[in-house]
Amino acid sequence: MHPCGKDKSDGSHGDFLGGRSIEPLQLSGNETVAKMIDEVFAGSGFNGRRLAEGAQLYAKMLEENATVALTIAGAMTPIGMSGVFISLIENGFVDFIISTGANLYHDLHRPFDFPMVQGSPDVDDNLLGDAGVARIYDVFIGDDDTLMATDKVILEAARTLDTTKPFSTATLHHRLGQLVAERAPHPEKSFVAAAAKHDVPIYTSSPGDSSIGMNLIVPHLFDAPVHLNPLLDVIETAAIVRDADRNGVVEIGGGSPKNFYLQTQPTLHQILLDKSKGGHDYFLQLTTDSPQWGGLSGATPSEARSWGKLKDAHKNNVVVYSCASITFPLIAQYVLTRCKPRPQRRLFGRLDEMCDALKKAGKRNLEASGQMVEYRAI
Repeated sequence: MHPCGKDKSDGSHGDFLGGRSIEPLQLSGNETVAKMIDEVFAGSGFNGRRLAEGAQLYAKMLEENATVALTIAGAMTPIGMSGVFISLIENGFVDFIISTGANLYHDLHRPFDFPMVQGSPDVDDNLLGDAGVARIYDVFIGDDDTLMATDKVILEAARTLDTTKPFSTATLHHRLGQLVAERAPHPEKSFVAAAAKHDVPIYTSSPGDSSIGMNLIVPHLFDAPVHLNPLLDVIETAAIVRDADRNGVVEIGGGSPKNFYLQTQPTLHQILLDKSKGGHDYFLQLTTDSPQWGGLSGATPSEARSWGKLKDAHKNNVVVYSCASITFPLIAQYVLTRCKPRPQRRLFGRLDEMCDALKKAGKRNLEASGQMVEYRAI
């Protein structure tokens, strides 16, 4: 289908010149973020226009009552993005989250007043290392005052978990958020605490790949095994997606969180033979990765359609090629301005119910296909 939305062209230039006229951009009268996006960026081209399309797509997800996932890669919480996440959670604009463990770990510093400050990328890292300061580009973090102090918070949360049975990362992070709310001087600075308060499940697709996982080896090594089971994450996220009428995602960066969300659709139709979905309905990615290197983070929505991860190769899919430290706050401010708050779905409290429905449906499908006999024989 060509840009004018027609299925066929007779070859005349009129078929291609029916779009919005690009005029000199008018800043006067468009001072607010939402008006800048709708009237300035949307009237331009390149990634300015993609930014507007992405903001409008997020608003469409909310207006059409999609269950919205937020996936978080890159170092977002070290630069203060927790505050943006909190606003979206409180307004019901995020229903569940898939994040790197590092973003959750660094979210835990500020509520306890552990130092994390602006620094400089132009510094001698030998001097920083000798001074006990870790660097994330232009962010400085103290080893003793912040990192090791946060380690104690994680171990305290681990001690309060029920370790007699396996649990998902959502259960771990929910308890972490509760502990922050109970113990921290400033719990309002933590999006992990906000997620726990509003029953927004948070998953980490690679739970061993962060300081949270590193800390959990202590009880595991010394006679208090932590039965963290990432397969439960696969089940729970698929159950959430199956339960939804519509599914959409806002992806910050790519990495493992990106695919962990997208794979919920093949988990349903390819593994459990569940034909109820047929791909996610909306997809927005904010990335600096290019597709031609063959890496997942740069994989386009149309490529995801070939795997059955998205419903359509072109419709309701936007990729904004720019730094999420710039684009995500603008898009978040847009929906916070343009969209009314939504009731909280409180999915964490419904996980058992949704997983039970997934299990029953999967069993019926596999038995009907004869594959349950094969699984029982393994």
